[in-house]
Amino acid sequence: MWWVCHLPRASWGPGLGRVLQPADGRIPFLIHWSWPHKGERPLGLSRAFICHHGSSAGSGPPSRRHGQLFQDISASEAVQHYRRNLAEWFSRLPREERQFGPTFALDTVHVDPVIRESSPDELFRPTAELALEHQPPLAGLPALALSQLFDPDACGRQVQTVVLYGTVGTGKSTLVRKMVLDWCYGQLPAFELLIPFSCEDLSSLGPAPASLCQLVAQRYTPLKEILPLLAAAGSRLLFVLHGLEHLNLDFRLAGTGLCSDPEEPEAPAAIIVNLLRKYMLPEASILVTTRPSAIGRIPSKYVGRYGQICGFSDTNLQKLYFQLRLNQPDCEYGAGGAGISATPAQRDNLVQMLSRNLEGHHQIAAACFLPSYCWLVCATLHFLHAPTPAGQTLTSIYTSFLRLNFSGEMLDSTDPSKLSLMAYAARTMGKLAYEGVSSRKTYFSEEDVRGCLEAGMKTEEEFQLLHVFRRDALRFFLAPCVEPGRQGTFVFTVPAMQEYLAALYIVLGLRKTTLQRVGKEVAELVGRVGEDVSLVLGIVAKLLPLRALPLLFNLLKVVPRVFGRVVGKSREAVAQAMVLEMFREEDYYNDDVLDQMGASILGVEGPRRHPDEPPDDEVFELFPMFMGGLLSAHNRAVLAQLGCPIKNLDALENAQAIKKKLGKLGRQVLPPSELLDHLFFHYEFQNQRFSAEVLSSLRQLNLAGVRMTPLKCTVVAAVLGSGRHALDEVNLASCQLDPAGLRTLRPVFLRARKLGLQLNSLGPEACSDLRDLLLHDQCQITTLRLSNNPLTAAGVALLLEGLAGNTSLTHLSLLHTGLGDEGLELLATQLDRNQQLQELNVAYNGAGDTAALTLAQAAQDHPSLELLHLYFNELSSEGRQALRDVGSTAKGGARVVVSLTEGTAVSEYWSVILSEVQRNLNSWDRSRVRRHLELLLRDLEDSRGDTLNPWRKAQLLRVEGEVRALLEQLGGPGS
Repeated sequence: MWWVCHLPRASWGPGLGRVLQPADGRIPFLIHWSWPHKGERPLGLSRAFICHHGSSAGSGPPSRRHGQLFQDISASEAVQHYRRNLAEWFSRLPREERQFGPTFALDTVHVDPVIRESSPDELFRPTAELALEHQPPLAGLPALALSQLFDPDACGRQVQTVVLYGTVGTGKSTLVRKMVLDWCYGQLPAFELLIPFSCEDLSSLGPAPASLCQLVAQRYTPLKEILPLLAAAGSRLLFVLHGLEHLNLDFRLAGTGLCSDPEEPEAPAAIIVNLLRKYMLPEASILVTTRPSAIGRIPSKYVGRYGQICGFSDTNLQKLYFQLRLNQPDCEYGAGGAGISATPAQRDNLVQMLSRNLEGHHQIAAACFLPSYCWLVCATLHFLHAPTPAGQTLTSIYTSFLRLNFSGEMLDSTDPSKLSLMAYAARTMGKLAYEGVSSRKTYFSEEDVRGCLEAGMKTEEEFQLLHVFRRDALRFFLAPCVEPGRQGTFVFTVPAMQEYLAALYIVLGLRKTTLQRVGKEVAELVGRVGEDVSLVLGIVAKLLPLRALPLLFNLLKVVPRVFGRVVGKSREAVAQAMVLEMFREEDYYNDDVLDQMGASILGVEGPRRHPDEPPDDEVFELFPMFMGGLLSAHNRAVLAQLGCPIKNLDALENAQAIKKKLGKLGRQVLPPSELLDHLFFHYEFQNQRFSAEVLSSLRQLNLAGVRMTPLKCTVVAAVLGSGRHALDEVNLASCQLDPAGLRTLRPVFLRARKLGLQLNSLGPEACSDLRDLLLHDQCQITTLRLSNNPLTAAGVALLLEGLAGNTSLTHLSLLHTGLGDEGLELLATQLDRNQQLQELNVAYNGAGDTAALTLAQAAQDHPSLELLHLYFNELSSEGRQALRDVGSTAKGGARVVVSLTEGTAVSEYWSVILSEVQRNLNSWDRSRVRRHLELLLRDLEDSRGDTLNPWRKAQLLRVEGEVRALLEQLGGPGS
């Protein structure tokens, strides 16, 4: 992946000379990489990857002295102290990286970006067209390793100043971090001293004069005593100037005078200019990183080499990165180290699925050439497949991703507006994204892009800002489409980013109709003037017969109120569109939105259409999720840091409009996947009061057939676990639940009256969690369906412990749970420990005559049991007859259902039996079911032959027809 190391000003400050405080969430590295190169020969792994086994912070800097500059013991100790402080600071992890595990460190696996050497002629030629700007650099340019940056140039001249440039998010900060840590650990022996400066930090000082020695001493206290040796260091001294775009440099002598004394106070910009002129410390080496738009701020005569930072040039580098990142041993743990550990086989399977999709889905591979998006892919997969840290949402991942790439970035430091880069992107790229969502398209022509970028531009300053944005950040958001038949069009680098930016465009209030734009100004003007005019005319009207005029001007006060209603109607229209999108049924994307996102990254197993082939109708189900997520307090706080504040009043009004529309459509019965999407919206919103009000009418939670991953269990538990009203039914049949999921969902289960957990492959280990659920003092479950789970007799023993202390359960289904004789005998011996049970279903459990008869006799003695299901067990004809006799001779005891007949009549439970068979026809053993159905058919035929009642014969014939139809479905004899 790549990593953006965006260091705030404090991170380069004097704190390095003192004991460092624990890192907080604002510490800054996300490792960045850049744009792909098609047709290039990839670098060998020895060049492209440098692996440090273990954290850099844990190993000590080299103790040997370098060269002859710092032979003095005190100077050597000062440098070693400086190395340790610098290494500790640059090894800190941001909060976003800590999600990958408590011991994860970026130095565990460090991936170097590809650097291509460029020439001034290529850099300063006229700006190309939009389509050409998205083309990767020309192949054939020499690649540079980090250690080769200061090698002599093609003419043999020594290179002293290197300028590395790249668009936003391409890895400039990564190189700074890599070079600093390499020097700290003795891997850059050519330099005896390395001093990094953040140009953002220096620009904040303004014109206040300070000498170079003062700037160094203020930021790196241990270097105070060796400052007099700087002039003697020569090329062994390396200055790293990170983020030159933050400084306004003037190389004219009239603007910046000459200064060669490092102790002479000057403005910080003047010191940098003289360093780059080689007038101050002329032999020192300098490494500059900058965005492309600021390259021209340094005259080319002062630069020895230009290098463009590029990204992964073939999918093998992407695959290796994903393998190293996703196979971290701790990445399966949630917050606090708690969670379910994924096995190495599961992690390998995840990487293999991703690798296959990279090979077959060319647009995803093109996106992952930009290594920042490799980080986003890994963070998304970790969110989808690992236990989720508390409070983490999909929206927060995307918001944090943008914070790591854009935090503190202005679009153009020379522009007096000081507009944030993210705010400009939200206005332009957000407009393009929203127009795509509203017109249901993901492919954009050059005219579409130009229309959104150049809309409403009138001044030279606006066109200058657009020029900077196109050079520095447009690639980050848009990529040329590589799908067949779509050449010449553009797509958002990651499809979900389009929906995120569209939602951001809406919640920031950037979408305005002409009426809103003009009406707001008119309404404010009329509202201000109308009150004063009405007051004056009211006084005049007392003297003159103009009593109608005050009434006329009082109407002016109504104008702002009317405009407010127009704005409210607009918000309601957006909320309506959002809700309709959330509940829209699609033929192709009929999975829940989380499965859709996982499939888009990992690919879809099976014979679906080619992944590069779009569906007939694009869907944007993430758009409403992101709208809800962006209104949450946490994301609004992060967006404010990015220069995109959302006002509290706007957030409240948007939330009220959404709640109004969601409350109406949310009352309808939704398919399971749509219901989960509804719950996921509430999870993204992170507002319990809002969710409680909207979901107060929800009485049935039907998620049958939805694959309940750990994340989905967390979503359901977070949204519904704290509710107060009871749920009439919770249906989680065929959801691939495991014991961990049961534990996560326990708060929801405690609110349920009917709980369905059929077809989940729950084994005996899950029964301990079910036992604890039944014994909970808040348990109100009356019906528990556990059919088609391999509980076995060991699991039933645990369930019986729960039954003994439970007072709410009345109906228990253990159909096809592998109990056997042992399980039924356990039930027979301990059934009397529960006094409330009314119905028990132990059909299709492979039990014989003796065990079944024992349980039937125990059921007759039970004070409340009314119905016992024993059909489809391994019963002989004599056994079935004995069970019928037990059920018929007992007075007031439980009825025993063993067949479709009762004597010569049809059993009143025949439809229950056949519906169970029909429902489980595809999951049960077909030969075994066929055998049982043939026995039931024989019973029906015998009963029909024994009765002379024509009504009974007709009923028996009807049921025989149903059984024969089932046999035909099984491939057995239907007649």
